[in-house]
Amino acid sequence: MEAQMRIILFLMVIISSATEEVKNLISTEGGSITLPDPVKEKGYLSFKGTTIAAVNKGEVEIEEKIYINRLHWDKNTGFFTITGLQRNDSGIYYIDSKKGRTFTTSYNLIMYESVSTPAVKRLSVSAESCILLCSVEKAEETTLLWYKDKEILNQSSSALSLLLTVHKQDSNSSYSCVAANPADNKTLPVNITTSCSEQNNTDNSDDTNTRYYFVTGIIISIVLAVFVVLIAIITKKKCLNKTKTTTRQTQDSVNTDTSVNYTDVQISGNRPCQAGNLSDSPGTVDRSNLTTVYDKLEAHRMLHTDTAENVSDELSTYSNFAANH
Repeated sequence: MEAQMRIILFLMVIISSATEEVKNLISTEGGSITLPDPVKEKGYLSFKGTTIAAVNKGEVEIEEKIYINRLHWDKNTGFFTITGLQRNDSGIYYIDSKKGRTFTTSYNLIMYESVSTPAVKRLSVSAESCILLCSVEKAEETTLLWYKDKEILNQSSSALSLLLTVHKQDSNSSYSCVAANPADNKTLPVNITTSCSEQNNTDNSDDTNTRYYFVTGIIISIVLAVFVVLIAIITKKKCLNKTKTTTRQTQDSVNTDTSVNYTDVQISGNRPCQAGNLSDSPGTVDRSNLTTVYDKLEAHRMLHTDTAENVSDELSTYSNFAANH
């Protein structure tokens, strides 16, 4: 039965919306909105075709959990109020009064961001004029305006900042910067005498100098850090090279100590054979004064071919001598 009632209500809303003019309502995130048509005895409030609240016999029943503690009904006035609005609350709301003053109305709720308060800063000042800059942190669907008394001097839609030049002859007027969207606005009054004074110009100069020294200090710190890193790299490289050189010298010293030195045998070319000086005498010969010397001849010790031939001849003579004695 309840489902059938919802369908009938939805169809009635569609039919009535075709003939009724949809009224626009605007609000900001976090704000609240009151629907201006009352339901005092019996009726319904629906959103996008879904019933979210029903009034019967002076009592209200919230039928959607997301609206509990957010949707309020005033028993005396019959008005519905929605608080804690969010972006997804935008859309068509229907009010259907079934008793007393019967009617059906529809409202289109349009949501906007809350406007941030503008800030004003002086850019420059001279003997003739002063340049001011009005700015906001966010500018979605926001318009910035400069007012002189009640007259708009300058404006810009969806901009983060807006300039204004104030001449000294107009310094007695009232100025203000306004940030606004269709649902909200924030106004900042500007005292031209204070904002454009020469003393403030000195303060700005001091701020500029402070920023300059701060940036310079950061740059110097970075350069010093790079310089220290380079010195460390170079020092480490020199230490490694020195260690390699010392190790190489130690290895060369060990190799030198353990190497074998060879001495070449120098043999004269036409030396007479010792055997020729020995006499062939019969009988026993006393050779106690003779000493036998053994040596190993190696090929690498031979310097020249003719020297090798002489050595061969001497070895042959020595062999014959040994055989005969």
